[in-house]
Formats: sequence, structure tokens, C-alpha cells
Amino acid sequence: MYSIARLIYIIFIAIRHGLPQLLISSGSSRISNFFIKMISSFSRDEIDRAKSFRLALEKLGPLFVKLGQSLSGRNDLLPDDITLELAVLYDKVSPFSSNEVISCIENSFGKPIDILFLSFNEIPAAAASVAQVHFATIHDGREVAVKVLRPGILELIDRDLALLRFLSKIINFFWSDSNRLKLKEVIDEFDKYLHKEIDLKCEAANCSQIRSNFNSDPQRKEMLIVPNIIWDLTNSSVLTMERMYGIPINQIDNLRNVGLNTSDLAYRGIHIFLLQVFEDGFFHADMHPGNIYISYDRNTFGSYIALDFGIVGCLSDSDKNYLAQNLVAFFHKDYKSVAKLHIESGWVSRDTIVEDLESSIRTVCEPYFGKPLSELSIGKLLLKLFQVSRSFNMEVQSQLVLLQKTLLNVESLGIQLDPTLNLWETAKPYLEKWLRSKVGFYAFSSSLKNEALKLSTILPVMPRLLHDSLLYKGLDIRILEELARNVRNNKSIIVLSIITNILIISLILLYLY
Repeated sequence: MYSIARLIYIIFIAIRHGLPQLLISSGSSRISNFFIKMISSFSRDEIDRAKSFRLALEKLGPLFVKLGQSLSGRNDLLPDDITLELAVLYDKVSPFSSNEVISCIENSFGKPIDILFLSFNEIPAAAASVAQVHFATIHDGREVAVKVLRPGILELIDRDLALLRFLSKIINFFWSDSNRLKLKEVIDEFDKYLHKEIDLKCEAANCSQIRSNFNSDPQRKEMLIVPNIIWDLTNSSVLTMERMYGIPINQIDNLRNVGLNTSDLAYRGIHIFLLQVFEDGFFHADMHPGNIYISYDRNTFGSYIALDFGIVGCLSDSDKNYLAQNLVAFFHKDYKSVAKLHIESGWVSRDTIVEDLESSIRTVCEPYFGKPLSELSIGKLLLKLFQVSRSFNMEVQSQLVLLQKTLLNVESLGIQLDPTLNLWETAKPYLEKWLRSKVGFYAFSSSLKNEALKLSTILPVMPRLLHDSLLYKGLDIRILEELARNVRNNKSIIVLSIITNILIISLILLYLY
């Protein structure tokens, strides 16, 4: 009964806000366009499609707000006016009652709030669509921030996701051009990331991993501060972490008033992002201004502070390598290499003709490169690249979509801090240096060092394993005996070979250690 009533309400809100009019397309059939125009007659006369879309999502609740937030970075699917309006959904939403918050925490840990915390501020410090944050103090005197999921949010999200899938089938039936939006893929991808985001224990693990990545290097530790997780007060519905003090990254005047150089901040922000992507392959993928602060503490003055790790991106070594090579090739306008890399990496179909893809990439990118270097956006360039690649059956790469969305956020923040920021000049030397470290003798020695422990256990037993394997495969023992006689007859050569190999291995080990 709930599902039917909820479905009717969703359809009513969609019609009321004129969303069916967004579906009218020259590619749709006459019947579907007639049907859409007919139900659109019940909507308001004057429709700002972007604002209507945003208002409808707000009225439909937390799941749809999160959907709108995720779509705000999907310029490859939606027009720019809609994605810009959807970005408004990151603004503050109405909190739920403090009684519900305390009840949730107490039920979660099975203890009264005053046993868990020395003090607990019932006034929320921040409220989002699926959770809200309260400040508190734990019994050892440390100040903490406590993030609590909205009551019943998981059940509500699962029900609404099922309805979304049903509605996507209806839209696909009536709108022939809907395949371009890949509704099923978008919902499946959204489902996967949303369930990870609302598992606060998963978010805590993400936070802990990024903290570990930066704390392991003294230089990197000074660049980015990541809060420490209080694991005893953290589970799937409650996350407790060290409280952070700082100035939001988009409060430019406040940053300058405390003596911070915003141009230096812009450069360091880009460098932090590149380190996460290419060194760690694990990056904060929700870097809107509400999640990024700058420390004004005397001991950590000017360091970045990162919050909210519900959405992170992961890149494999091959993804990092191909991505870096792609960007460097773009720096040099080497479109043939870009096309080859797309095919080699499997991002587009293996039977794609290199020259055809190269021509399409050149057609899209040459006008783009006609602009001054300082006006070029790597995020928008990647977007254009994804758009042209789709015509060559490029599969949706969720990690690359997250990267492109995050890169647009990083660029936007960087330009706010320093309007003269040239991301190309900042990123190019880093990427070229990173690629050099992945080829040649340095890369070989690094790989050998990483494999040294495995080799030390495998090499001594290899003769026995080889002998057992040959016997297992039915090799005549007389052949092995003949091989042994040949070895004895040529023992001087064998000994010389062994000594040579020992010297080579010794030199390598001396170099490594």
C-alpha cells in the first residue's frame, strides 16, 4: 500500500513541476510526445526547467536529493543549466529533532548518552539529506563531531530505489531517446555509492585510509589534516571523529584576513588532489566547499582540512597509468596516442579504428585548444573526451566519472582562490615526472624491491617445484637423468653462470637496500 501511494505521490510531484516536458524530444515517437504533452497540461504555466527539477527533488525527499547531488556533476548526461541548479542541493537542509538523535545514539550503543559523552550539544552543527552532525566532548576531554543517520533512512531509500527502477522502465517505454541517459546504469551506480555512503562505518574506514596515506609522509602530513576516528563510538549509524576547526575554503575574504595566501592555497590544493589520484589511487570524491576547510591554528596554519568521506574514488594502477598518459598526450595535442590509449585500456571497443577515433577527438578538442591556456579546464576536457568516446561504445567507467566530477570541483575551488590559476601548467610537470618514475631502471628497481620478499621465499624451492611439476605431467625420468648428465658435463659453464647471476642479484640487492 505504501509503495502505491508513494508512486502516485512521485508522479504527482513530477507532473506538478513539469518534469514530463523535459522528456519531449525530436527523437521520441508522436504517441509518447502526445502523452507527455497531455499530462504536462496539469503543470504550472511558467516553467524554469532547472529550478522545477531541483524543487521536485527536494519535495520527494532524501533519496531524490542525493540523486540530484550526484547528477549535479553529470554534464555528460544533463544540460548545463540543470546541473548548475542541482548544485544548490548541497545547501543546508532541515534537521531532525534532537530527541531522535539521542534516541538513535543510545539504541545504537545500548548506553545512555551521558555515559557515552561527557557533554553533547543537542543543536545540530550541520544537517544533510541523510545525516546530521552534532558537537560533543568525550570523557577524556577531547572535542568530537558526531554524525548520525536520519532514523529509518535505509528503509526509505531501499523503497524509493525500487520505485525509481520501476519509473525508469516506464520512461524507457514512452521515450525512445531515453537510452541516451542510461537510466538503469545511473540508478545502479547511484545505488552502489549511496549504500556505501550511508554506512558510516565504511565512511570511517575511508577517512582512516586517507589519514594514513598522508600521515605516513611528514611532508604530506603538513599538507592535509584528516580527523582521527573514535572507533569505540563509531558504527554503521553513528560516526564519531575528532572535531576540526578551520575556515571554509570558499570564504576567500576570511582566508585573506587571517593572513593566508590564496594563490599558494590554490596550488597546494591541486597538488593534494594529484597526490591522492596518482600516488594513492584513492581520492576524496565529494570535494565541494562544505567539506574542505583551511586550518587557522598556529601549529597547522594553512593546512587543508578534509571532511565527509562517504564518497571516495579508487583507481587501479592501469587506470592511473593510462589517465596520466592521456593527459600528457593532450598537453602535446597528440590525438593519435590518445586514441590508441583508449583502445589499449579497453575504455572503447577493441575493434575501433584508431584513425576514426583520432579524427573525432581532434574535431572536438581543436576548437577547445584555441582558447588561452589559462581558460582551459582539464575537467571539461575529460567531459568532452567521454562524450565523444560514447559514440565508440565506451563503457561507463564509474571511477572516471567520479574523477571528472571531482576534478571540476577542484578546478572551481582553485579558480576561486586564484583567478589566474593555470591548472595545465600546475599539473603538467607533476604528470610528466610521475610517468618517468613508472618507466626505466627506477621503475624496475621499485618493482623488484616490492617483489623481493616474495622472491626470497619462492626461489629456493623452485628446483623442487619444477621437478615435481615435470613428474606430475608425465615426463620420463630418463629424460631428467640425461639432463643431469649434461649439467655435470658442462659444470664449469653452469658454475660460471651461477656466479654471474649471484653477482648480479647481489648488486641489485645492494642498490635496493
